[in-house]
Amino acid sequence: MTEKEKMLAGHLYIAADEELERDNKKARRLTRLINNLTEEETEESQRLFRQLLGSVGRNFQIVPPFRTDYGCHTYIGENFYANYDCIIIDVAKVTIGDNVFFGPRVSIYTAGHPIDAGVRNSQLEYGKEVKIGNDVWVGGNTVFNPGVTVGNNVVIGSGSVVTKDIPDGVVAAGVPCRVIRKITEEDRAHWEKEAQRYRPFEAGVSR
Repeated sequence: MTEKEKMLAGHLYIAADEELERDNKKARRLTRLINNLTEEETEESQRLFRQLLGSVGRNFQIVPPFRTDYGCHTYIGENFYANYDCIIIDVAKVTIGDNVFFGPRVSIYTAGHPIDAGVRNSQLEYGKEVKIGNDVWVGGNTVFNPGVTVGNNVVIGSGSVVTKDIPDGVVAAGVPCRVIRKITEEDRAHWEKEAQRYRPFEAGVSR
């Protein structure tokens, strides 16, 4: 197996490899170009992101600056939004579903290093896949650690460190991130009522 194949399979690997260094250099070049664009150059930004990422939906917005190790191992669905300073360390596959919103400084880390210092100092490392479902809102400064899966219809509170899987349909927060409560029908009814108050303004109708 090549070092890249070992990396993507979750085995120990060494990053100082010609193929991986080439992929990383491409990602750094594309992110540099993206991060230096003006706010008027949205079409060029999206074109470059499509070159950088493994895949991304038709509708998305990622606000610079953005950082990633490879980009090509990151797969994003429809209607994705990431605020400033998003970091995705994708030495393993990162999958993000539809209708996912990131606050500023959200970070996804798939990279891990051996606990044993001797093995770690030999430059061996590994990666574990991160998966985020559909309809997820992530508060600012949240960190996703290697190997976690977040379900559908989830809210993650700001400043959280996600170290374990989060199930569907919950509000979760904290360090480490824990489930606080389920998202209920009462939540839906409350926010639908608030949305009804907004819609007359959306349609240009005075109240």
